[in-house]
Amino acid sequence: MTLGTPVRRIDGVAKVTGAARYASDEPVANPAFAYLVTSSISRGSIQAFQLEEAHAVPGVIDILTYQNIGTGFKKAKGPDGGDTTEILESSRSWHNGQIIAIVLADTFEAAREAANKVQVTYQEETPSATFDSAGVQVAEHKPQRSPDPTKGSATQAFANAPIKFEGHYSTPTQHHNPIELFTVTCAWDGDHLTIYEPSQFMAGSAASAANQFDLPPDKVRAISRYVGGAFGSKGPNPRTHWIARAARRIGRPVKLVPTRDQGFTIATYRAETRHAIKLGADRNGRLISLSHEGWEISSRPSGYNVSGVETTARMYACPNIHTAVSVVHADRNTPGFMRAPPETPYMFALESAMDELAHELRLDPIELRRINDTQVDPVDGKPYSSRSLMQCFDQAAAKFDWKRRKQQPGSTRAGDWLVGFGCATSCYPSNVGPAAARVALTSDGKATVDIAGHEIGTGAYTVVAIVAARTLGIAPEDVTVRMGDSDLPPLMIAGGSNNAASASLVVAKACKEILARRASSPTASHRIEVYAEHVPEGLPPDAISAMNKGKPSMLGGASRKDVTAYALGAHFVEVHIHSQTREIRVKRITSAFAAGTLVNSLTAYSQFMGGTIWGISAALHEATEIDPKTARYANGNLADYLVPVNADIPEVDIIMVPESDTRVNALGIKGIGEIGIVGMNAAVANAVFNATGKRIRDLPIRVEKLL
Repeated sequence: MTLGTPVRRIDGVAKVTGAARYASDEPVANPAFAYLVTSSISRGSIQAFQLEEAHAVPGVIDILTYQNIGTGFKKAKGPDGGDTTEILESSRSWHNGQIIAIVLADTFEAAREAANKVQVTYQEETPSATFDSAGVQVAEHKPQRSPDPTKGSATQAFANAPIKFEGHYSTPTQHHNPIELFTVTCAWDGDHLTIYEPSQFMAGSAASAANQFDLPPDKVRAISRYVGGAFGSKGPNPRTHWIARAARRIGRPVKLVPTRDQGFTIATYRAETRHAIKLGADRNGRLISLSHEGWEISSRPSGYNVSGVETTARMYACPNIHTAVSVVHADRNTPGFMRAPPETPYMFALESAMDELAHELRLDPIELRRINDTQVDPVDGKPYSSRSLMQCFDQAAAKFDWKRRKQQPGSTRAGDWLVGFGCATSCYPSNVGPAAARVALTSDGKATVDIAGHEIGTGAYTVVAIVAARTLGIAPEDVTVRMGDSDLPPLMIAGGSNNAASASLVVAKACKEILARRASSPTASHRIEVYAEHVPEGLPPDAISAMNKGKPSMLGGASRKDVTAYALGAHFVEVHIHSQTREIRVKRITSAFAAGTLVNSLTAYSQFMGGTIWGISAALHEATEIDPKTARYANGNLADYLVPVNADIPEVDIIMVPESDTRVNALGIKGIGEIGIVGMNAAVANAVFNATGKRIRDLPIRVEKLL
């Protein structure tokens, strides 16, 4: 068994037969049901509740508001640890759809009926919806790790550059809409709290509740065996604390299953962004100056932002770099992480601008990238651990038949359809975090691995089984993997595409220790058990204990001292646009990725393909529409929030470019969960330009923008 061999998911049968238990499937005795009441205004305060009619509904147990449970709550924190709008602790309404009351009843139907009878009197203020709305506040963001990248004198170099390009771009609000809703069930047994909720951070979910209720860590257990879609939207949140408080208040378990439309306002989302790009180049296309400024929407109290200039400043060789990010505070819920949070919007701007520069220079877009390719980080001079960008472009271009592309827009037709070809760079930082694991091997060659990992649909159970099997010299089917439980050894948050590396490194470490013990005492025991911890060099030595307290740490990308670590790729897209109606169809996708060691090539292919499809969705379909007057989301449902279906994605070709990286980590694993989406929005926009000659700089690309 070698890493990279295709292995079917070991949890596949459980998932397709319904045996896999998700959070709201977990059985609890005699649960009460919760239903949320949310604010109907976007800015203002609550003056009074009228609850008589709601209390009169048969089966209603209690109605919680800031007036009866707000006292004693510790202030809610957002995804970046800062303030958030997810509160039930005051009369303030920060945004439309904010949770303002929770109805508890014996049945879901009674809770829902009563919630619809709760009447609220508000003192309403005029809200600010988004960019350019009156009343928004603009503030320079504060980088968490290092200042926004800068080098040389970008302004002067741009002024002196023979070739100059300036462009402005924007991306819209987008919402996760995972198949599994944002559920939570809480049950108390004396002073022990058990939480069932979909979570990307088992240790964090337990630690957050322990902190809220001043409990020792061993008094809280979080369980999340399977997660029905996440990519940034699921983890520690104030809703859990309110449901736990409700369960303790009424003395029985409480189950919350919010509605689809409530998911648009009670959870995080991808904030809309704006970008200003300036590229200065010599007449051969070599970059002389790169400037990237970004603006991001956030809520009033939060400074949350993703700041993707950390990546765009490092994509291409350039001696003069300027970047800056500003946060625009509006009357909205706090945004958060969404698959490739910084790279998806920021690389759209850079890769669109590179295509525009190539067109101005009459260069093939691939050659412009080749001219500016680099094996050295242009910001700080560190070497890349490995960088196979041009191998990705060359292999994908050959498979895609890129030579068919004509430089003059509108030159290729297929009957009534205009045909366009576009490409773009894909990338994602290679991250790794602290982790612990317990592995046991019995004399019959069976192994058990315990790790508080997260199965968010990526095949995590199978990855862990493969690594243990390969290291121990047994078959994956002889490995039992237990995860999704905070009582197990902790693993870093499932974000930043780090979990494959983080989990694999510690599991391999434990397995090697088992082999060493067996070799030294082959007859000592019928069962050998090893607990191991792995803290990557460069992280604090107490990273494991800090993680148990809900404080994650991660190393990768440009934050390492020895190398800059990224996975890279190349997207190619063919679009057809009807010459009269401007209907847009994606006909072909070819994407190539170089991401180091692939633990399971079967699920890796699916991850890459899923990312590219989500990239098409970001380019052509997805946008959460905002009413500029009321600051309300207008399409908070799956009927009006557009996502691609089978007919929208006819052909996807994924190339996995072999890459050995001995510097990124001991197993050479770079991570693949997020790279697939990055750059695809730009590749589509570039193809649309090649087909029509019309440059769309504001996503999504819809028919009306091409008429």
